[in-house]
Amino acid sequence: MAGSINKTILLGNVGKDPVIRRTQSGKAIASFSMATSETWTDKQSGERKEDVSWHNVVVFNEGLAGVVEKYVKKGSKIYVEGASKTRKFQTQDGQDRWTTEVVLQGFGASLVLLDGKPADGQQDREPVSGSSADTSAYSPGAHEADEIPF
Repeated sequence: MAGSINKTILLGNVGKDPVIRRTQSGKAIASFSMATSETWTDKQSGERKEDVSWHNVVVFNEGLAGVVEKYVKKGSKIYVEGASKTRKFQTQDGQDRWTTEVVLQGFGASLVLLDGKPADGQQDREPVSGSSADTSAYSPGAHEADEIPF
């Protein structure tokens, strides 16, 4: 039995077109922001309220990064499973900052495209593995992971 679990599940919309970077060896790394929201009705006023939370998502899994590069854009509705990680970095003026990201890497990562049919100009693209008319899903196989998780 595992001593602890770090799993983050998000279902929401992409805030900006993803940024794709490449490592020195040419592997793709995708990053994007994602919004999730909670809605409720205020009991006193009867007014509908919404609270939006923004999440930074980084995809190190090469197969999933390729899916993001081909199919994900601003406004895409997606489901992601990854691990929450906080890291420290320095700004250009030397200030220490911290950021928390949902990281999709290795065997436990998954991404599901929930938009349905591709937008105009994307009909010629190959479907994502496991796709149907309304949902495209991709989950990495053991042969696609960079490292064995034990």
